[in-house]
Amino acid sequence: MKLALGAAALLGLCAPGASGQWQPQTIKTDADFRGLCVVEPKVAWVSGTKGTFGRTTNGGATWTAGTVPGAEKLDFRDVEAFGAGTAYLMSAGPGADSRIYKTTDGGKTWVLQFKNPEPQGFLDAIAFWDEKTGIAFGDPVNGRFQLLTTTDSGATWEPLPEKSRPEALAGEGAFAASGTCLIARGEKDVWFCTGGAKVARAFHSTDRGQTWTVVELPLLAGGASAGAFGLAFRDRDHGVIVGGDYRKPDDTAGTVAVTSDGGKTWAVVKKPLPFRSAVAWAKDRWVAVGTSGAEVSPDDGATWAPLDKEKYNSVGLTATGEGWAVGPKGRITRFTVAEK
Repeated sequence: MKLALGAAALLGLCAPGASGQWQPQTIKTDADFRGLCVVEPKVAWVSGTKGTFGRTTNGGATWTAGTVPGAEKLDFRDVEAFGAGTAYLMSAGPGADSRIYKTTDGGKTWVLQFKNPEPQGFLDAIAFWDEKTGIAFGDPVNGRFQLLTTTDSGATWEPLPEKSRPEALAGEGAFAASGTCLIARGEKDVWFCTGGAKVARAFHSTDRGQTWTVVELPLLAGGASAGAFGLAFRDRDHGVIVGGDYRKPDDTAGTVAVTSDGGKTWAVVKKPLPFRSAVAWAKDRWVAVGTSGAEVSPDDGATWAPLDKEKYNSVGLTATGEGWAVGPKGRITRFTVAEK
């Protein structure tokens, strides 16, 4: 959704069973980062404004930054990577400004794989099940969400049949805040979440987008800037979804919900948080981030403890606890787990 600029915050982290510290890192760019893909503890990719991407292969000791030729005016809201060499960038924007690029040589060269042919189209996120099969998701075109899939590593992106593209409510769309409104998991599962309409909703497919189930979410809704912004699962059953109204970042009504049944039902947390645009799982805790700060939950989302109020746009953490947070003006911070 073109109104969603999503931001997040995270500088310090301390939770029962895990400790560590955040360390600012340097990259030679002032681009605003919103896309983040943490491949493993030493390898991560970032993406953002001015057609910018960044990569580290040594845990952030050094970062390289570059600009995709011909994409200098694009805003890369999502990046998905497979190792240090292969990555996909997705730009969000009206019509042809929504594109997908791919590199197989660590960003030395890029191939334009997809340029949105729909004048009313607006891509929000991409996700992959494996290196060959992936899905791209965008705001509604002619009343149905735009959904495209690839089975050949992005060489071709084909729209799903009309019957496989769910109908949208009036005003409904997704928030291209950090690429987390769409996630793929396992061999065939995929979820996306929405806002902008009278209710926020979560959609789930168990067959790579051929059929969908949908549930209404107990999150704030009813306006173009409100709804569900990002979701994540730590396993097939347990997940967290975050949102709210990004124009009212301090409001705490309907911002975080949890599920323990694979998304069939969602429950709002008892102690609400301010607006949050992204959430991630790391080893033994959840981290939720938004424009007014960040929180950590060591008990599967039941309670949340505040971290800080620094501005970041996205967060990604590994199964072993390490990770990064990124934000405006080239800001990158790494979290390292303290040795016991």
